[in-house]
Amino acid sequence: MKLADKVILITGASRGIGAAIAEACAAEGAHLALAAKTVDKHPKLPGTLRETAALVEAQGREALVIKVDVRDPEQVQAMVDQTMERFGRIDAYIHNAGAIWLADVADFPIKRYDLVHAVNSRGAFLAAQACIPHMREQGGHIIMMSPPVNIAAGAGKAPYLHSKWGMTLLARAIDSEEPTIAGSALWPVAAIRTAATVVFGLGDETQWRTPEIMAEATVELLAKDPSNLSFKAWLDEDLLAEKGVTDLSPYRCHPDHEPPPISIELVDPDWRSR
Repeated sequence: MKLADKVILITGASRGIGAAIAEACAAEGAHLALAAKTVDKHPKLPGTLRETAALVEAQGREALVIKVDVRDPEQVQAMVDQTMERFGRIDAYIHNAGAIWLADVADFPIKRYDLVHAVNSRGAFLAAQACIPHMREQGGHIIMMSPPVNIAAGAGKAPYLHSKWGMTLLARAIDSEEPTIAGSALWPVAAIRTAATVVFGLGDETQWRTPEIMAEATVELLAKDPSNLSFKAWLDEDLLAEKGVTDLSPYRCHPDHEPPPISIELVDPDWRSR
């Protein structure tokens, strides 16, 4: 197994990409600390931490359920403390919790601005800072679900991208500052079907891939030896290509339509020429 007995702490683990990552990591032998706000059934959204924990336990691995709001420093510290108390180590932290809102600068409500920054860049900072002391001696990997930085992008989405690029810069800084900890970012090429993309109408079945593509890419990234890694803002397709996966049709939400590169073109229209 690629992740045998590793302990992985992941936020946003109640549904979507986070739940898929947890199940995929458990299938490769990892134990999971699962953190999110939704422990029990949500009135409007599918998925709960308990359901994700059941998926992990069905793989024969341990699952710790932690209710957390990543905007709250005390809750974030408690999340890390509970993980250490249960497992005695944290081999990887994945900041998958996220908030999205797309609008021009002039039309971006301040409440939405505060939310995306509090959950994305600030939440990532709080969690990474809490994990670092526990990772320094043993080594570890901190992964941000965030895109490559491209300042040529931004029109119609700058406030949101500002919050996500902050996560990428944090990963880059951690990788430079902490000799025993790898910092990475990971982003999908095509949009992923999640509760957010469905609720906000960000595409349709012909434009989405399933969360499993990000789950499998995350496993490949986690399987790398963090002591031999240097920072990179990875794309899911690149990680899968490294293991020889070039047929991405199994990840289509609509079997007859290959999704366009909506997600990566959101932040880097010239990505194909890199």
